[in-house]
Order: sequence, then C-alpha cells, then structure tokens
Amino acid sequence: MNTSTKNARSIPGAQSVARAAQLLRLVTSAGAEGVSVVDLARRAELTRPTAHRLLSALRHEGLVDQDDRTGRWMPGPELYLMGSVAASRYDITGIARDIVRSLAVRTEESAFLSVRRGDETVCLLREEGSFPIRSFVLSEGVRFPLGVASAGLAILAFLPPHDVDAYLERHPELARRWGASHGEKRLRARLRDTHERGYAVNPGLIVEGSWGLGAAVFTREGHPQWALSLTGVEFRFGPERLPELGRTLLAHAHQLTTRIASAAR
Repeated sequence: MNTSTKNARSIPGAQSVARAAQLLRLVTSAGAEGVSVVDLARRAELTRPTAHRLLSALRHEGLVDQDDRTGRWMPGPELYLMGSVAASRYDITGIARDIVRSLAVRTEESAFLSVRRGDETVCLLREEGSFPIRSFVLSEGVRFPLGVASAGLAILAFLPPHDVDAYLERHPELARRWGASHGEKRLRARLRDTHERGYAVNPGLIVEGSWGLGAAVFTREGHPQWALSLTGVEFRFGPERLPELGRTLLAHAHQLTTRIASAAR
C-alpha cells in the first residue's frame, strides 16, 4: 500500500481521498493500454465494489476514463490539463532530455530519467541505445518502490539514515513482493555498496538477465530527488565494462545536478 494511504488513516475523512489517489497512480502507471478493475482492486488492496465506486467518481470528474469495448481504465482528459500546469513547476525533462540522450549514445544502452514520488520512483524519460538487444523493464510512467530498481536504490542510498530506517519500517513487504534479495539485511548491504561506489547496481533482481545501473541526481539543497539509470542485458554489464559505465553515468548525473542548481537560481 502506498505511504500516503497509510498516513491518511490518521487524518479524519481523508481515507477516500487517499484511496482515490492510489487508484489514480495505478491507472496512470498502466499507461495507454489501461488496466482492469480486478487488477486495480487487487493492487490497491480494495474490494472490487469499492474500487469501482471510486473509479466511477473519478470518471465523472474526468480524471480517469473507461474503454467501452474492453472495460479497462486509463487516464482521463482532466489529468492532461492538470499535468500541463504542474509541469511548469516540477518537470525537469526539458533540461534533462539531451543529457539522457547523450547517456544512451555514449553507452549504447537504454537510458532513463526517474523522479522520486513519495516511496516510489516514476520513470519520466526513456532513450533507446544503439545496441540491438534491449531490456524493457522500464518505460515512461512505470513505478517501482525505492530500493527495487537501480534508480530507486540510488536515491534511497543517499537519503539521511533516519529516512532509510523509516522507509524500511513502512515497507516490510518488500521481500515478499520482490524476492528474498529485497529483505532488509540484503537491501541495506546494497545501499552501503551504492553509497561507497557512488552508483547503484541491480544484477538482474527484477527480471533475470536484465541489469541496471542508477545514479542519484540532487536538488540545489542536496536532496536526491531524481536518478539517471541504464538497463541492458547481463553480458553487457560484465566486470570489465561496469566501471566505465559507472563513470559515464556519474558524469551525466553530475551534469544534470549542476544544471538543475543553475536553473533554480
């Protein structure tokens, strides 16, 4: 369950809002293909009637839409309008796009920009590399909990220790949902390695044979708010090439951090 949903339990009258927000996140992460009410109810930990009632209310407001033929739910037109307004304040894709493209060109792997949203990362940009064999774990709109994909691992590793402790306390389900390698002891070890190395390595822990590297990108105040990452097939991330990929990734992350700081002045 999303952190905002849990926190809302202590705010009288906010539970329905939190549940609706959770459904909105799930619908938008599914993208243009949409998602069924059964899947939404399961992933939001709601009963099907409750999920359908909330979705119907969101549809009335234009925030979601339903395909009359398939019955699948997808983002509504009002979200586009809201997103266009919010982008002027929160979106860095305009100043990051050429850096993501450069990262893909330099490494020949697929490159990404992700942003932290609460206890998750959301992919904002994807740029294909020239190497013909690719990994398709990540694409625009896909969400992962912090500490799972390489982008979220990089961000989590550079949060203050008390924030990491609080995050792990809120999410004891990581090992159950993502495998034993995401248990607290092993995850903390990867966080230490990431902090020492400067970038995160995901050795096929989400999809076997699909590796990822991630480097945090910081706000002007020094908070890890975004991440650049690379994904590719395992043999492209061998020990002889990994350090070179890491250096290139860190250089691009530093460039974007510097650009963000300059833009904020």
